Amino acid sequence: MQKSSPVRAGLASLMLLVAVAPAAAAASAKPGAGPLQRIEIRYGISLIGLPIGTAAVIGTLGPKSYRLEAVGKLTGLAGVIVNSKGAATSSGSVVDGRTVPAAFAATAANRNAMLTIRMSEARGAATGIEITPPYEQKPDRVPLTEADKRNILDPLSSFFMPVSGEGDTVGPATCNRTLPLFDGGVRFDVVLAFSGTREVDGPGYKGPVAVCSARYRPHAGHRPDRPATKFMMDNKEMSVWLAPLAGTRYVVPYRISVLSMIGTTVVEATSFKTEPDVTASAGTR
Repeated sequence: MQKSSPVRAGLASLMLLVAVAPAAAAASAKPGAGPLQRIEIRYGISLIGLPIGTAAVIGTLGPKSYRLEAVGKLTGLAGVIVNSKGAATSSGSVVDGRTVPAAFAATAANRNAMLTIRMSEARGAATGIEITPPYEQKPDRVPLTEADKRNILDPLSSFFMPVSGEGDTVGPATCNRTLPLFDGGVRFDVVLAFSGTREVDGPGYKGPVAVCSARYRPHAGHRPDRPATKFMMDNKEMSVWLAPLAGTRYVVPYRISVLSMIGTTVVEATSFKTEPDVTASAGTR
């Protein structure tokens, strides 16, 4: 079991970076008319200013459904030393402008081991969970209850965030919410709060972003006495910048910053592409 710890740490890092992105749990919005939107956003990952990896989120968002795939890996010297990579997929329906997950899967691997999580979801609840190898049943781990598995989102489904109303999609309503997330093993909230706006001029997107602060609040499945858990609960140095998704009332992460026990990790877009999915449109005619 101990050999899988670095893999679990790698998957936890991937899930945290995705989970800091806002979810569609507390608001709804009209996604806009037209064909499915295809999203392809690539990110660079740095630690204390040094590039250590890459990530990408690719998928589609339509009036009735969505599908997302996220991949990440360490590169350069970090990749040589650790050789860690992870991936996650999520799919579901869109109901009244909210993402309603149906399936979530994630894997993380290094040279020594692999961790796999599969979770089925229905009406905002986890209905089936398979984790291989299973998490160790430590005495200090807060047990999960059936209530902890209801009214949740998986972390990747939280990538899309609807902004209610008809006005600007970059403002206080973009951020102010609590995200009820569950990755199959840990039930936790990410509490977002509006910090302001700023202008960015980057690859594929030029314009305003909403800046949100983020706090981590675990409920169950975690080990409260672990130093890493205590650090994250006290961590006030987490933020996410949200950019509008063209043609919709959704926003998606442009930049994520998380202070870790070894320094600040930043995930920032290096390529930002959103466009109508012509293939999907043609298939629905």
